[in-house]
Amino acid sequence: MPLSKAAADIPLVPAGLDRAAHHRRNETWLEAAFNSERARVLLMREGQILVEGSAPAAAPAEIGAPLPPGRPLLWLGSQAGMLSPKATRVFLGETVKGSPVFALEMPTSFSLDASPIAGLGVFDDFRAAASAFDAFNGGCAATARALFEWHRRHGFCANCGDRTKIVEAGWKRACGDCKAEHFPRVDPVAIMLAVRGDKCLLGRQAVWRPGFWSCLAGFVEPGETIEQAAARELFEEAGVRCTTQAEYLFCQPWPFNHSLMIGMILEADGDEITVDTTELETARWFTREETAAMMIGAHPEVFAPPKFAVAHHVIKAWLERG
Repeated sequence: MPLSKAAADIPLVPAGLDRAAHHRRNETWLEAAFNSERARVLLMREGQILVEGSAPAAAPAEIGAPLPPGRPLLWLGSQAGMLSPKATRVFLGETVKGSPVFALEMPTSFSLDASPIAGLGVFDDFRAAASAFDAFNGGCAATARALFEWHRRHGFCANCGDRTKIVEAGWKRACGDCKAEHFPRVDPVAIMLAVRGDKCLLGRQAVWRPGFWSCLAGFVEPGETIEQAAARELFEEAGVRCTTQAEYLFCQPWPFNHSLMIGMILEADGDEITVDTTELETARWFTREETAAMMIGAHPEVFAPPKFAVAHHVIKAWLERG
């Protein structure tokens, strides 16, 4: 399905990858596909992704700090399967030309320097690498990271406590004891911009880089709509009441750990703020002029969310309305 113009501008939204779910139960096909000359394989280790080049990996950055330029993914062929017998493999799908696409999660003990691909690439911070992703690479990388994080945290059956095993090419875990089946979860998160007249509401957390501000956000709870979740979170965190007639903009797969960020704009009923300091350090209203300056890096004190984050695009969508 082609992406809408809005969605096509959002990083990590996949394109050019057919998930080809009908192959996931066919072990014979999967083995042949992985060992074929057309196979494309990406590598991850502990949440980091393999990128091209021998330069050192980016150091973990404080949230909101500028990120270094990203580097292209280092795609490997089927020979990647010989790098470690302990690697976890998932089938991501097929390219538009029919090439099978896989991802391998390397064990913590795996050393690039001692491997046959030494010097070709490094495992880099996912956020730093993301700035270089196009829609295909970003979609593959985000899908792989979300799946591997889910597997890392769901090794035991929630029903009986027995260890589960990976089946269906990485898209399910099965319990051998009680026969329960477990599927990768996606956590919906409302990320919203409250607006009132010519102002928008932004907040910041104490652990963020000084001067960094962003949209408010929160998980959707059982039994509520995304609009209700957005309005609830705005009131809980900032004391701002909004109508539940929220305007949906777009969404973004967010593999930290396996969320779906749902961007929205809500009209605030008033501009009084009461911050819940267990959630935020502070919150304030920004004028359109202040926000525009922040987004182009011209504000002397305030920094915008990076372009790979959906918050950047939510703010941008509001500004573009003039």
